[in-house]
Amino acid sequence: MVSSRAFLSLLSCVSVSLAAAAQPPDDGPLEEVVITASLRPVAARETPASATVLDERTLRAVGVQHLQDVLSVVPNLNWASGTSRPRYFQLRGIGETDQWQGAPNNSVGFLVDGMDFSGVGMPGQLLDLAQVEALRGPQGTTLGANALAGLVNLRSNAAVPEPSLRFEATGGGLGTRAIGAVAGGALGDDGAAWRAVAQGFRSDGSRRNVTLGRDDTNGLDERLLRLRLASARHGAWRADVAALWSEQDNGFDAFAVDNSRTTRSDQPGRDSQRSRGLALTIEREGASRFVSTSAVADADIVYAFDGDWGADPDYDFTSRFLRRHRTLTQDLRLTGGDAGGEDGAIGWVVGAYASRVDESNDQLDLYGGSVYRALVSDYRARTLAAYGSVERSLATRWQVRLGLRAERRAIDYTDTDGARLDPTETMWGGQATLEYRPAARTFGYLTIARGYKGGGFNLGAAVPAGRRLYDAEGLDSLELGWKFDDAQRGLRADVAVFHMWRRDQQVGTSAQLDPGDPLSFVYITDNAARGANYGLEASLDWRATETLTVQATAGLLRAEFTDYRSGARDLSGRDQAHAPRGQASFAVDWRSARGLFLRADLQYTDAFFFSDSHDQRAVSCTQGALRAGRETARWSASLWLRNAFDSACAQRGFFFGNEPPDFPDKLYVQRIDPRQAGLTVSWTVR
Repeated sequence: MVSSRAFLSLLSCVSVSLAAAAQPPDDGPLEEVVITASLRPVAARETPASATVLDERTLRAVGVQHLQDVLSVVPNLNWASGTSRPRYFQLRGIGETDQWQGAPNNSVGFLVDGMDFSGVGMPGQLLDLAQVEALRGPQGTTLGANALAGLVNLRSNAAVPEPSLRFEATGGGLGTRAIGAVAGGALGDDGAAWRAVAQGFRSDGSRRNVTLGRDDTNGLDERLLRLRLASARHGAWRADVAALWSEQDNGFDAFAVDNSRTTRSDQPGRDSQRSRGLALTIEREGASRFVSTSAVADADIVYAFDGDWGADPDYDFTSRFLRRHRTLTQDLRLTGGDAGGEDGAIGWVVGAYASRVDESNDQLDLYGGSVYRALVSDYRARTLAAYGSVERSLATRWQVRLGLRAERRAIDYTDTDGARLDPTETMWGGQATLEYRPAARTFGYLTIARGYKGGGFNLGAAVPAGRRLYDAEGLDSLELGWKFDDAQRGLRADVAVFHMWRRDQQVGTSAQLDPGDPLSFVYITDNAARGANYGLEASLDWRATETLTVQATAGLLRAEFTDYRSGARDLSGRDQAHAPRGQASFAVDWRSARGLFLRADLQYTDAFFFSDSHDQRAVSCTQGALRAGRETARWSASLWLRNAFDSACAQRGFFFGNEPPDFPDKLYVQRIDPRQAGLTVSWTVR
């Protein structure tokens, strides 16, 4: 971890650079950003919610390969590792940290071009992504139970008739190499178009396995194919198709008994996922706008790890999870009216939603290569929902918005332990918003929202009968926000304060049943009496001169249990897991008229608890990144440096006994990758 003195020193250097480069800014407006993960597409500065949108330019400047590279610039967004790529997100301190058994129940939605990959994540390659949207707070009207805490939405570039062909190659430390291509153009001369993306990426990873004498046991091997098709407009109708194939055959050998990056596993793990998806959007424009979105997302997952993290033949545990997760969704939406006009103008949205989630999960625990414990399960959830929203202009500067969603979910679950469960529940949520616009590009709002998350059940023969089921969770949210966009000064800023009350809060804990068996955990979710999550989020985007842009974000969070006991432990007043009290990022981006560019990033994350099962914490972490190069209309080349301070922060932590013969409880952590440098070259043929 970098010292506070080094952090302040770098900030001082950045400040000097800003002063030296000061020139009158360009009068042109900042690029407009539109959020698509809402009931209707709307400019980010007009959205009555705390939201961060990372556009394509930012994604290319901050990231290298994957969504994982850019998450730290989103305030109050955290993620739990324990996997090769992010799957489990926390927004404002709310979200899962893992899924060990076959009953998915997500708090943060994750969409890729309309395909629902909530809870399985991973297909987040950055090549040709148009933007990443992170909407914080309950999305009860828009997405329902899968978005109690918020939503992460990835959108790729749409197909356009203009011909294009671009190649990109990357090479860097840790054996990193990648090559990709983006191509597109017209399908005939009636406006139909196509766009295709292909990429292969490999990296040896940052672990040295001394038992096997290998450097690639925690490596990455990822491939991507993406296709977008846009039809010509036939009268008022048009269609768009998005298809995805993503294969990630990654290793997983991230933990060591001494918490270093040198591992000793004789059976290194695997984190493999083959994701396929297809989404069809049909739109009709007219006095009212009709949109139908049909999507399927299918993921085959193999997750395995060496349970003892060593090579002792008398203490040899491994675990394997074989999952098949499929989601079918259908959304029908009709919008009309326009509340942005004169006093009394009304806009409205009505819709219906249906989904089916199927998941099979084979959990196999092995000793000496032989299975000694297994749980095979099948899960099916069917959801029907109806929703609506109405907005009305009260006066020239005021507008009110009301939304409501009702959802019915039925689950069928069976497993080889004899469990036969079929709970059914009805849930509802919504929001009421008062908006104020004192000027054309200044916007304030006050939102009261209700979110919800379905109940569920705990699995395994060791779970007491009285703790088998747990109830749905409700969340009431109050948010006050202000957004400001001054085109003349090149300044865009927003700030939001929020307070969320969690009712029947779902809390997951675990306990090791046998100290001599590192796989003998029982996982139980209970309803805590109450929880409170409150704080602030802010962002700034300032074009200080014609060549210099400054960006900053900040997130302050207090996520605490207000009344909760777990066994003999009283957690009342303690922070919830993976909920750092502070997060911040700062970036300076300089670009000359000749195409030269330099970007420096700083990101800070405060300390946080790893789990609600124990009181071990990750220390605060500061990271830095640099990118410099040149770009023209035809080509670009950039040198990049990640984790510039070579911080050894922890992404994930477990506290249990795993070292014979006494098996003392000890904290084991997964550290981030060390400093890494590389070169990315991109060239456009047409």
